[in-house]
Amino acid sequence: QVRLVESGGGLVQPGGSLRLSCAASGLIVDYYDIGWFRQAPGKEREGVSCISSSDGRTYYADSVKGRFTISRDNANNTVYLQMNSLKPEDTAVYYCATALNGEPAPPTDWGTPVCPYVMDSWGKGTLVTVSS
Repeated sequence: QVRLVESGGGLVQPGGSLRLSCAASGLIVDYYDIGWFRQAPGKEREGVSCISSSDGRTYYADSVKGRFTISRDNANNTVYLQMNSLKPEDTAVYYCATALNGEPAPPTDWGTPVCPYVMDSWGKGTLVTVSS
């Protein structure tokens, strides 16, 4: 059974940093595209970053480029999201997801230049609050 468990969320002041973890079981993270998404209160879920299984390429939303970094730790079967220079607008529940079934995503979907499959297996999320 595939399981993704996010951790590392919390309360941080603007300008601060957090590192989110997505620990996987039942799959090997090196073999699957893994993405981070977020949903702020009253807003739709949006893509934040993803990392390709095929070549390790990464993809970022414009709003986080230069501030967030996604990485994969194969030894610990975990994907991380390092978040620096956090802003109040980064406040959201952050989810990791993987494309378990390999179903091609519509080309207009977020992230498809690097992660072209439908993200169909999701964790339960971790809350990040950026506030002074």
